[in-house]
Order: sequence, then C-alpha cells, then structure tokens
Amino acid sequence: MYETIQLLHSYWAYLVLVMLIFASINAIYKSATGKEYKAKDFRLSLFTLIVSHIQLLIGLLLYFVSPRLQLFSELGMGAVMKDSINRLYLVEHPLVNIIAIVLITIGYSKHKKKLTSTAKLKKIAIFYSLGLIFLLSRIPWDAWLS
Repeated sequence: MYETIQLLHSYWAYLVLVMLIFASINAIYKSATGKEYKAKDFRLSLFTLIVSHIQLLIGLLLYFVSPRLQLFSELGMGAVMKDSINRLYLVEHPLVNIIAIVLITIGYSKHKKKLTSTAKLKKIAIFYSLGLIFLLSRIPWDAWLS
C-alpha cells in the first residue's frame, strides 16, 4: 500500500507543478501586460487549487502510512532532526508543503474578493508563485528524479 501511495504522490506532483507553473506564469504575464481577467483564468486558478489540495491529501495519507514515521518513537525528535534525510522527509517536506498549499489557498480566496482584473491577477501571481517556490524548495530531488 505504501509503495502505491508513494507512486501516486510522485506522479500527481508533476501535475501540480505543471498547473502551478502555468497558473503563475499566466497571472504574472496578464498582470504585467494589463490583460483582462477572464473565465479561463478563474478555471485555471481553481483547477490548480484543486489538484494541489488533492496532492496534500495524498501526501498526508502517505505520511501516516510511511515506515519512516516510526523513527520519531524509535530515535526521538533530536535524532530525527540531526539526520538531514529523516528531517527532510519527516519535518521539512510536510511542513513547507503545507505552508505552500496554504499560500495557494489564500491567494485563491483573496483574488475572488478583488473587483478589478489587475488586482485579481496580482493576488494569484504573488501567492501562487510563493507557493511554487516553497514547493520547489522541499522536493526531495534525489529520490524524485531517480
């Protein structure tokens, strides 16, 4: 079960990254060029929000079925924090990615309250880009690309 969830989490991450990159670049480009916010932009930001939340749920499920989770009770928090690999998988990756999803959610919520196209696109551009940076910063690249 763990391997299946891990595989799903890894492949779904590609979809999340593609959608988040596309939504961020779209919002930055349209904001910088003064283009109008359209229904397509709303759907793109909503779909990005949905796939990122699904990824969060898959990741939380993976976290709680992971054999690594037992390391907290076996080694203690101090030993987990001293080992960079365990710290990445058990603390940094989950925490930073939750923060990234929160930023994406805040950006989506704030953009809906704005009345002008420029303000809507700026909120999406800022918060989705920050979320993307946070996600990219804590991907376990060694494991993911191999």
